[in-house]
Amino acid sequence: MAKRSMIFIVMFCLSALALGYAADANEGTWKLNEKKSKIAAGAAKNTTVTYTAAGDSYKCVTEGTDGSGQPLHTEWTGKFDGKDYPVTGDSSANTRSMKKVDARHYKLVNKKDGKEFLTGAVEISPDGKTRMLTTQWKDASGKEKSSTAVYDKQ
Repeated sequence: MAKRSMIFIVMFCLSALALGYAADANEGTWKLNEKKSKIAAGAAKNTTVTYTAAGDSYKCVTEGTDGSGQPLHTEWTGKFDGKDYPVTGDSSANTRSMKKVDARHYKLVNKKDGKEFLTGAVEISPDGKTRMLTTQWKDASGKEKSSTAVYDKQ
């Protein structure tokens, strides 16, 4: 009986360890659900967002349109540690930082030449099937803008 108990305990611990290294909730491909989203006029619209593990970091690739409707492709590779990492393809930002708040919540900041341009928050639904990104920024005239983009996991 003691041998069975020991095997059960070892299996339980290994399972718990494996869950600790499970994929991040943000990982995967997300498609914009335009019916549930509220994108501000003139704002960029990411129709597809894909997060993949890249060593000890994550790579984010977006596809969509910029504020004038032109195709937009951005890439960012970094850690969810709140530090700035380069972003390419976005004329309004050249760095992005993401900070993991907990298993389903993240904060992000886009900067252009060291100056904060856009802030946001990501929330992943408890079932992992929906991702909501809420962003705030000021337009060229200094007017406060915000958008809420809702994504479905693919």
